[in-house]
Amino acid sequence: MSINYYIHTFGCQQNAADSERIAAYCESAGMRRVETAELANYVVINTCMIRESAENRVYGLVNNLKTIKEKKIKNGEQYTIVITGCMVGMAVRDKTGKLTELFKKRMPAADIFLPIDETGFELKPLRSTDKTALIPITHGCNNFCSFCVVPYTRGREVSRPYQQIVNEAMKAHKEGFTEVLLLGQNVNSYGSDLVLSKNQPREFTEWLERKKIKPVYVKHLGKSRIPTLFPQLLEDIAKIGFKKVDFISSNPWDFSDELIHTIRNNPNITRTLHLAVQSGDDAVLKRMNRWYTSQEYISLHKRIKDSIPDVKITTDIIVGFCGETDKEFENTVRLCETVTFDRAFISIYSNRRGTHAFKYFQDDIPHEVKERRWRMLDRLVNSRYYNSV
Repeated sequence: MSINYYIHTFGCQQNAADSERIAAYCESAGMRRVETAELANYVVINTCMIRESAENRVYGLVNNLKTIKEKKIKNGEQYTIVITGCMVGMAVRDKTGKLTELFKKRMPAADIFLPIDETGFELKPLRSTDKTALIPITHGCNNFCSFCVVPYTRGREVSRPYQQIVNEAMKAHKEGFTEVLLLGQNVNSYGSDLVLSKNQPREFTEWLERKKIKPVYVKHLGKSRIPTLFPQLLEDIAKIGFKKVDFISSNPWDFSDELIHTIRNNPNITRTLHLAVQSGDDAVLKRMNRWYTSQEYISLHKRIKDSIPDVKITTDIIVGFCGETDKEFENTVRLCETVTFDRAFISIYSNRRGTHAFKYFQDDIPHEVKERRWRMLDRLVNSRYYNSV
């Protein structure tokens, strides 16, 4: 008897790419994909923990599946519920074991908690569309923004081998994909671990020299910070022949002039860049552990706009972060009046278990103040976007 599998994905496009690889593993095991959890015998839930609401939706789904599971088992059928993704990643990295206990208590119907790290790149992903190929280039994050759980859910940043990425992109292009989306928590720091690794084989250095690939040392606050291979990787992907080459996400402090030039010189690279500012106040940025000042962000924004005239820039902003005063919020408003954003994804700050902010700061801004600030910024930044759709 064949086993039917169903995958439910929460969260970002990185999770969507992970689900494509999970699907490949299921198919290699002889399973058959179905479109609903009711028709399945093997259900994989790829989770997200970026906000509390996402976590709660996972709990709700698993508890709803409990009824289906009980009915299937009563009829003598198999019904396995697998939890993977960010929630499991965070639980694995919690050495106290308390988080695993909590998840098992909140989701008693779950059978397996599987770290997404165990799903590698041995198999060709089962693409979810026939237009855009999702290609992860890094996994994890080294930045530890004080509000963010990603370094705890996905671990430290690990770059995939350069040629492995290029080969996957070339294969996708040959198969008829017209667009490619390069994925990572911070794509523009791609390769820093490869270059800096003490265990890196000499063959890798020789390969870089042979290919004439030179690491770009991003300068931050007047100093060289990290080496990155992303400008060269992006150019090599662009030369394959895709109609559109896109990437997410990128951080302001690793956005080099070389990367700007690569985008400018390759018309098929996206002209919509997502560059999260989070706040326009320097003191808030420091509490957030964001490694730039508001003026540095404004300067970067200007360099991009001057170099690529047709570029659109979108951003993320958090309102009501711990201790945000009216004056600090006004500085965010002032930044949004100074630069032009084509769209801002504005979120109300919520405490996330395990983050630096959760441990050391107070979530002390009243919810009504957060909502008022959200409405003000949304009107200021997004009114033009709403009128265009």
